[in-house]
Amino acid sequence: MERTLLIIKPDAVAKRTTGKILHRVTREGYRLCALKPERLTPETAGQFYQVHREKPFYKNLIEFMASGPILVAVLEKDNAIRDLRRLIGATNPKDAHEGTIRKEFAEDGSKNAVHASDSPQTAREEIAFFFPATHFS
Repeated sequence: MERTLLIIKPDAVAKRTTGKILHRVTREGYRLCALKPERLTPETAGQFYQVHREKPFYKNLIEFMASGPILVAVLEKDNAIRDLRRLIGATNPKDAHEGTIRKEFAEDGSKNAVHASDSPQTAREEIAFFFPATHFS
């Protein structure tokens, strides 16, 4: 079994699509290990997305992620990371395949509904960020 992190971003929370997104994920066989609402400050959003610090979209990303509540989930299943990345689709919903979460729920490349870990190492770090000192990390 592999674990990964899913964040339902402020745009999707504001549109009240969290239940639909979680339903899609669990329908794909994911076990929900942990779930909690969170409200990031610009500082905590900056810490979480520090890997993008030098990129031109960083400031807008931080502002967006601190703009409203998010929902953070730890998910588990075989090939969790690879399969969730396929399920959420391309970063820009215009490029996402039909049937993906971003194609259905994202507004654009910035307000793209969800975040998912991209590797086992990243998943461990991201889970530990939101669920420190737990058996999930």
